[in-house]
Amino acid sequence: MVFAIKALEQRKMTNLYNQAKHIAETFDVTTDKDCLVLFSISFLPTKENKIKAFNHIKTHPDKKMIDHTPCGQKLEELNLFSRPDEITCEQAYDVWYIASRRLIAAASGNITAFVDDAHPDSTFRKIELPAILDNPRITTINNLDKQKFANLATTKTSFRNTKFHTKFRS
Repeated sequence: MVFAIKALEQRKMTNLYNQAKHIAETFDVTTDKDCLVLFSISFLPTKENKIKAFNHIKTHPDKKMIDHTPCGQKLEELNLFSRPDEITCEQAYDVWYIASRRLIAAASGNITAFVDDAHPDSTFRKIELPAILDNPRITTINNLDKQKFANLATTKTSFRNTKFHTKFRS
């Protein structure tokens, strides 16, 4: 009986993970040139960067985040991180990493990034920034050469005192 319950739980977890992974791999993640907005809140004590990103989008309706793409909307609907009986935290991260990589691969031009104090293990630093550097169609982050931005991102923990931080305050 215990084995049957565990098998049912495993099948339930596998089903949600496979469904979410399919969404991350196939649903639309495109944004127009110069319209992608990113934020980083992983391991941070506040959601300040996310709030700034959403406020920026309110005043720039042509911009969008992953949450505004069909892929992001569907993944948000699944609420993966709130369903521990159906999907592990590692699987939920895996799904979002897949979607983030695809989002960056489809992006072009300038990326607007609210990433003050981005942690080295954050999705931005671990997944998105390397993908940005690998995408030749992305030229700048916050209107700064993407390589210069990356150098600052990996040598500083805060962008608050840099000239390009103030340009994108909401």
